[in-house]
Amino acid sequence: MINSTIQYSNPVIPGFHPDPSVCRVGEDFYLVTSSFEYFPGVPIFHSQDLVHWKQIGHCLTRQSQLDLEGCRSSMGIYAPTIRFHNGRFYMITTNVKMFRNFYVWAESPEGPWSEPIWPEWPSVDPSLFFDEDGRVYITGTGGFFGDEPKGIYQAEIDIASGKLVSERRLVWQGTGGKSAEGPHLYRVNGQYYLMIAEGGTEYGHMVTIARSALPYGPFESNPANPILSHRSTGSSIQATGHADLVQLEDGSWWAVFLGIRPVSVPFSGRHHHLGRETFLAPVTWSADGWPVIGDNGKIAEKMDVGTLPIALDETATPDVGDFNANQLGLEWNFLRNPRDEDWSLESRPGWLTLHGSEVTLNDTGSPAFVGRRQQHFKCSVATLLSFDPVHEGEEAGLTVFMNNRFHYEIALTRGGDGGRKVIFRRRIGSLWRVELEEAYEGNDIILGLDAEPAQYTFFFAAPNGERKSFGSGECSLLSTEVAGGFTGVYLGLYATGNGKRCEAPASFNWFQYKHNS
Repeated sequence: MINSTIQYSNPVIPGFHPDPSVCRVGEDFYLVTSSFEYFPGVPIFHSQDLVHWKQIGHCLTRQSQLDLEGCRSSMGIYAPTIRFHNGRFYMITTNVKMFRNFYVWAESPEGPWSEPIWPEWPSVDPSLFFDEDGRVYITGTGGFFGDEPKGIYQAEIDIASGKLVSERRLVWQGTGGKSAEGPHLYRVNGQYYLMIAEGGTEYGHMVTIARSALPYGPFESNPANPILSHRSTGSSIQATGHADLVQLEDGSWWAVFLGIRPVSVPFSGRHHHLGRETFLAPVTWSADGWPVIGDNGKIAEKMDVGTLPIALDETATPDVGDFNANQLGLEWNFLRNPRDEDWSLESRPGWLTLHGSEVTLNDTGSPAFVGRRQQHFKCSVATLLSFDPVHEGEEAGLTVFMNNRFHYEIALTRGGDGGRKVIFRRRIGSLWRVELEEAYEGNDIILGLDAEPAQYTFFFAAPNGERKSFGSGECSLLSTEVAGGFTGVYLGLYATGNGKRCEAPASFNWFQYKHNS
């Protein structure tokens, strides 16, 4: 029964969760997104209604699966695809650091996931399709080497070994938009449908589709393309594209895809800093057999649930998290592959301890950093830090981090005069400056920020003391339009010796993330 009285909210997974891919197993749905330079890689989510998602793990949890050493910002893991076949989940993706494709498999979506299988497949955005006759196809974006034409390539693959068992063929070059990418192949009513993204993952992003009676084509382009795009519109949702389709048990179809929610800044245009997020829309089929996403290719922040079996909301997380468990919560990530000696949950039980290394947030190494995505425009963040810096340059605190060239910090450090001080610093491209500093007597300090759509306001307080505002920064200066790249803002805890290893450990007792609707 269609329910037109209940609505769901887009995005269904807010914050930096781009390039979503989804599969259904019975009544359960599983979804993965890109993770770029963050570790563990490829977060995996579970849902029973496509609207409420709960993270249940990561597909890539070991360095043998995910080598990010020296990975530049916005490199690393691109555009994963998840599929289920004969009792196994398969996740295929590209590590752009080495420009190689690989896939891993697991019998349980929570893992453990296998060691990588590396097909000889020179492309990005790989996808797998398991056909009804037992054949398996790999599809991806090519045209990066030599004189090979740009477009979508396909071959048959032996899924056990990763070896290609057919020639690699160019099957479609899209409709003429730039960057034909993100392909997925489906079989519906005896026809093969090839859905791709075009227009670049910016404001001209779109989804197009073609079909054929054969898996290699020739593919006939949908005359109504694009089937999803918000280009040249005034919608609050922009850059919609890179979609994946899923069919429910009742026969209905839905699409997950990425989009952004830019903030309009007076005299400087639109900027988005939360990153590309995961959106959801219903799919209908035209009389001549073409899929239509949303309302003739447009979607909204509020949409009818239709026939979705709406379940309990699994997305809620506690406002205040502690570090009493023997492992970090799934929302936390490291920057690149973490060093074991840089962090611990055991050296001071109940605390997250970071041992600052010589690596700073400005570097492309692996700093002592643990962060989580900012998922709401309006939120408040705070943490209790215990830190007694011994030498000049030893520093620990809270960062709002877009990439190694664009970030803000509020931190406790030791100055050249030997005294402790609180600092507020901004790094914007090649420009950086400690804008505020103030002497601080104790070792324990609460550091925090209040986020609004256009501005961050930072503060500090002694435990049980009054908070003091201490600096601010524009969200737009950490946006993709300014900072570049493909990620979104992280809220991180960090420590560094600024060129030398810290003698003093930095311990964080709790972390608060409160959504202010």
